[in-house]
Amino acid sequence: MAMSRIRPFLLPMLLLLPMLPAFAQKAGKKIIKTEKASVPLAPYSQGVVANGFLFVAGQVGLDPQTRQLVTGGFEPEATQVMENIKAILGAAGLGFADVVNTTIYLKDVGNFSKVNEIYGRYFTGDFPARTTVGVASLPGNANIEIAVVAAVR
Repeated sequence: MAMSRIRPFLLPMLLLLPMLPAFAQKAGKKIIKTEKASVPLAPYSQGVVANGFLFVAGQVGLDPQTRQLVTGGFEPEATQVMENIKAILGAAGLGFADVVNTTIYLKDVGNFSKVNEIYGRYFTGDFPARTTVGVASLPGNANIEIAVVAAVR
């Protein structure tokens, strides 16, 4: 009698078995690393692919070779941030066209127009959603930090 109550559930479960590998693959995560972007100085990854998205950790203007903040002011720093993001996206086989969301942290929101100018060199159409936040300080005394999320093709 107990077996007859279980049987109606067996057929749907058996039909779903072939789909399990796809579910398992989506549920996992893949770490993205590249030496072409600044190496994390703390316990986090440059990027993580999970559930069809690449989550790029917030990037500041660290030079990948020297591991120091680039000099020359806000513009070189913001450009280095974008180059670091470009390298991480590239390591995952993606580009700026795949980015669906960005979050920008600025120590001085007076640099908003400069951000737009530099940002616009990398995003040329079908712009991602974006949030810009003014903050009191950033790691390493950086002036800007940007995190992005990209859709994996």
